Amino acid sequence: MLFNSFQFAIFFPVLIGLYYFTPHRYRWVLLLSSSYFFYSFAKIEYLFILMGSTLVNYTLGRLMSTAQKNKRKPYMWAGVFLNIGTLFLFKYFNFFNKSAAGVLGTLNIHQDIPMFELLLPVGISFYTFQGLGYILDVYNDKVPAERKLHIFALFTAFFPPLLSGPINRASDLMPQFRQPRAFDYQNVTQGLRLILWGLVKKMVIADHLAVYVNHIYNHVGDYQGIALIIATLFYTVQIYCDFSGYTDMARGSAQVLGYDLMENFRHPYFSRSLHEFWQRWHISLSTWFRDYVYVPLGGSRVTIWRWRYNIFITFLISGLWHGANWTFVVWGALHGFILILENATRHFQRRLADRLFTGKASRLNQGIQVAITMSMISFAWIFFRANSVSDAFTIIRKMFLIGIDGFGLKQAGITVVGIPQFIFLLLMVVLLFGAEMWERRGWVQELVGNLPLTVRWAIYTVAFWSVLISGVFGVKQEFIYFQF
Repeated sequence: MLFNSFQFAIFFPVLIGLYYFTPHRYRWVLLLSSSYFFYSFAKIEYLFILMGSTLVNYTLGRLMSTAQKNKRKPYMWAGVFLNIGTLFLFKYFNFFNKSAAGVLGTLNIHQDIPMFELLLPVGISFYTFQGLGYILDVYNDKVPAERKLHIFALFTAFFPPLLSGPINRASDLMPQFRQPRAFDYQNVTQGLRLILWGLVKKMVIADHLAVYVNHIYNHVGDYQGIALIIATLFYTVQIYCDFSGYTDMARGSAQVLGYDLMENFRHPYFSRSLHEFWQRWHISLSTWFRDYVYVPLGGSRVTIWRWRYNIFITFLISGLWHGANWTFVVWGALHGFILILENATRHFQRRLADRLFTGKASRLNQGIQVAITMSMISFAWIFFRANSVSDAFTIIRKMFLIGIDGFGLKQAGITVVGIPQFIFLLLMVVLLFGAEMWERRGWVQELVGNLPLTVRWAIYTVAFWSVLISGVFGVKQEFIYFQF
């Protein structure tokens, strides 16, 4: 079930009504059954994989809690193997087999390598990492093993973050299921505002940008220059609106019910370095990799070359987590390389900035840093969005080929959506960055909170009707991160 679907528009209000009229001691039954019902819309078979993952991680956690400290390790490694193994089977088995077949083919070795016809269960990358994080936290005594199966099942299957995160920590989410949740008007209204803003970002901005981006990126041989630049910049906005829109809807849905999910985005495109970007983008995943991959490798308390190795490996794995395609591996490697380069040149950058920008000019320096960081991020998104690595290099090669007629409507790809729609897209991008800037400075909450009730409801009504009128309907528009 999608947040931007008619089914959810019926499901969620009914759930809210039932939830607040159900005594606390029975709410887990309602929440768990509703979450399983929500997930079963993807494919009923996937529900059994989710339940199996729940039982395995719960059992291993209990076994570790009863075992002596020096006898926990086999259970921990069993959890790592079973979680990663399940993810590998469904997501990466065919990818590595096809890659192996390609390598053997170049060596003129023809070998029949088995392929499984398995569909990727929606959300498996997210709930697998959430369960694996729990196993590692129990092993390291960061959280006690959960004794009640229904609490752990809720932690795994709670519907708002189930399909695309945030990836929650057991120490943050599980205690919330034990505490009674009374109806709170402020919580409900703030949650509904988040859901509405998420719908605007997804349906009014991201889905409209997708029409242009998909056409250009699926026909890279037909375009060059300005069209590829615009499509890449549009995708930079599209993926943010798509993913952060889902996060807003997930956090908003949870907040309406009285639960607080981890913040996943903090205005990432205003970052002044790639290091800062990863403190603002997909925070639940970046902190997961920091705690469970980067730090165990040695983190930053090692030699400089070992640190570079740790960073590069972490981002290589992060890229692979995003998808079974070499485009994602290259994307992760590119981010790792830029972070290493950024660290190696940080003293030079600081000295250069001190010489060129003093006093009021320091604001200009900040703007330049944001622009450079945004350019690097957008460049890396080429590999993330391209259908293949060869397509990505074709885009890069043709991106700066602009002939005499390179700024014509057809050459710019504007005829794909039409002039009015293209102007609408530009206005939506400007609106987004304006709203992000206001929200970043705390003006939005302050402004909206101080407005008269009638004016606030007028704003909500305009946003609601913009979703109904301008939202992309009729074509199944799933969230980008569903494929991961």
